[in-house]
Amino acid sequence: MGLFSGTRPDNLGVHDGRLAPPKRTPNNVTSQVDKNADPEHYIEPLRYAGDARQAWAALRQVVDGMQRVKVVKSEPNYLYAEFSTKLMGYVDDTEFYLDEKAGVIHVRSASRLGRSDFGVNRGRIESIRAKLAQAKA
Repeated sequence: MGLFSGTRPDNLGVHDGRLAPPKRTPNNVTSQVDKNADPEHYIEPLRYAGDARQAWAALRQVVDGMQRVKVVKSEPNYLYAEFSTKLMGYVDDTEFYLDEKAGVIHVRSASRLGRSDFGVNRGRIESIRAKLAQAKA
């Protein structure tokens, strides 16, 4: 890891069907907060149609194809990856939770250090969403 990699958080994972809550800083997004109460941190979950396992496999393929990513944990309904910046080695913790009941993949992406990420975490999730849509086309 880089000079500015920080320490891996100890609150990651799925607990009672939920990913960790957002940090107070603006450098993170999650699909499991109320859109109206916390629009700064809210991001739409990844939606899929059809087979959940196929959607999950497609997500894993997209994540594996991205730059500067290390998959730390991969389970049947949970994926945790660390993304690092090219120059300084800042690390973002990005999690995905397959909620088959709701028909969505919940997401959380957060910078370990600092206050601002210039929209990188939100942009990463939107890029993944776009790549998943392209894979379906």
